[in-house]
Amino acid sequence: MKKHIVCFGDSNTHGYCAKTGGRFDEEHRWTCLLQKMLGNDYLILEEGLSGRTTCFPDPIHEALSGLDVIYPCLMSHEPVDLLVIMLGTNDTKERFGVSAACIALGLKRLIDKAASVKDCWAGGRANILVVTPQNIDPKYEDTEVGLTMGRGCAEKSELLAEEFRKIAELEECRYLDANTVITAKPNEIDFMHLTVEGHRQLAEALAKEIAEILS
Repeated sequence: MKKHIVCFGDSNTHGYCAKTGGRFDEEHRWTCLLQKMLGNDYLILEEGLSGRTTCFPDPIHEALSGLDVIYPCLMSHEPVDLLVIMLGTNDTKERFGVSAACIALGLKRLIDKAASVKDCWAGGRANILVVTPQNIDPKYEDTEVGLTMGRGCAEKSELLAEEFRKIAELEECRYLDANTVITAKPNEIDFMHLTVEGHRQLAEALAKEIAEILS
């Protein structure tokens, strides 16, 4: 059986393209590139949703808390060999009113919930890779998306790497900071989402990381 890898994230996992307002195709999304790089022994399962948070319910849109959907997600894809979590960008929104440290606690809640879904794990125990998303560029505040994201998101996003690293260590998860492997800057439309080059760089880094984890 192929090794099942669930990629659980937000719009950057879904493949949002700021230029079109749509979605990058299968030739450009990091999840699809990851599938090609890892080969036929792996099955990459895309679970990206625009606006998704770690655990915070959104007062404007329904069903965006990752905590609320991680159980059915994992069970629908069992047996799961690896869960890749890349969240946190949406948690920085001003309307949630939470600090980077609190976002990290939201990540901890999500990890604990995922680990508690005992029947889904291929090896009998949780196997989770935490990925800190690429930082938001401060220039986002001068774009249309800045009106709904609110102020202070970029500053909080820059603090997530260290906070997430500590949670990953505490929870005995593997960890990758996307800011250390993506040199391409976010797009120059909303200054938040990955470019084609960013998707490629992330896929390359994750392919190496996952091959090592599941070797």
